[in-house]
Amino acid sequence: MTIDRNTLHAEMTAWRRDLHAHPEFGFEERRTSSFVAAKLREFGFDEVAEGVGGTGVVGTLKRGSGNRAIALRADMDALRINEQSDLPHRSQNPGIMHACGHDGHTTMLLGAAKILAEEAGFDGTVRFIFQPAEEWGKGALAMIADGLFERFPFDEIYGIHNMPGLGVGSFRTRPEAIMSAEDNFEITLTGIGGHAARPHWGNEVLVAACALVTNLQTIVSRRLDPADIGVVSITELITDGTRNALPGTARILGDARSFRSEISETIEKQMRVIAEGTAMTYNVKAEVLYTREFVPLMNDPALTEETLALARDLYGASNVAVADKPMTGSEDFAQFLSKVPGCFVFLGNGEHSPPLHNPTYDFNDAGLLHGADFHVGIVRRRLRAG
Repeated sequence: MTIDRNTLHAEMTAWRRDLHAHPEFGFEERRTSSFVAAKLREFGFDEVAEGVGGTGVVGTLKRGSGNRAIALRADMDALRINEQSDLPHRSQNPGIMHACGHDGHTTMLLGAAKILAEEAGFDGTVRFIFQPAEEWGKGALAMIADGLFERFPFDEIYGIHNMPGLGVGSFRTRPEAIMSAEDNFEITLTGIGGHAARPHWGNEVLVAACALVTNLQTIVSRRLDPADIGVVSITELITDGTRNALPGTARILGDARSFRSEISETIEKQMRVIAEGTAMTYNVKAEVLYTREFVPLMNDPALTEETLALARDLYGASNVAVADKPMTGSEDFAQFLSKVPGCFVFLGNGEHSPPLHNPTYDFNDAGLLHGADFHVGIVRRRLRAG
């Protein structure tokens, strides 16, 4: 049986807009995961497991006698952002919205699930992974810790993210490094606050904090090899001061991006040296908390060539390109790729789409079938029937 694609697109659009109207933050995706699980059961899946890694869902579809398995993954969580739109399907949950298109990613995978369940055309096992909490880098690890690979084994994995600024129907990926690691840091400076009129009576920390913010910029410009990619961004400076009181405590928060573990280690080491040296200069104390939240996303070269070949067949060669350089955004799909080979790809959300994580963003429904067709195509290409 062949599904009518116009009917399916209308159905997928309704799913996507329902999900957009009911966004849920990471590990709180109870309505979303219930919606997904109900659809998979409706499609006649062999197995639907809920609660994997908290709120994750894994659906299993088997056809033929093949002993190979591949996985397809979509993320489900939303962001703590107030939506600023007058769309009829705008968020009904104040302070939370699908500003990164995970509603679209989930819908594209559900569309593929329906097509493959009804049309088949493959020989083997497909795992449909609907992951929680991608935005803060904990969902993939939670599913892995909950026995994902032991309970639902697979040989390869594939994922999609939408890309604003790229035309609908356009496709981008690249072999090896495509997205960066993300490290988070918090530096606390402690001194003696006091009256703004008498700075000499204490050791206030604001001037030291401002100097430290500037000094940290030398890590990339002077401490790393210019051939290596690294980013150190200060995102917050918080003190306990007020208009007429000098602060005794300051917190500097931010993140760092890199593509190799050696660069991450260098950034941390130099950050500690600079923080301690700056604190000593201003006669205050410094404490550095440094954590690694995301690992680099590394596509398998051979499977990347497979996805590019498929994309040229699906979208036309003129709409497919190899990305010329990796991007410094991060994705916890990388945790899956640290265990099995696979490929992560980008599909256009439209040249005039607002950027990701913007309060006016909305996933472009015109791209839904493009994503579903990619998922279906990679399954049929890697698990060839007959």
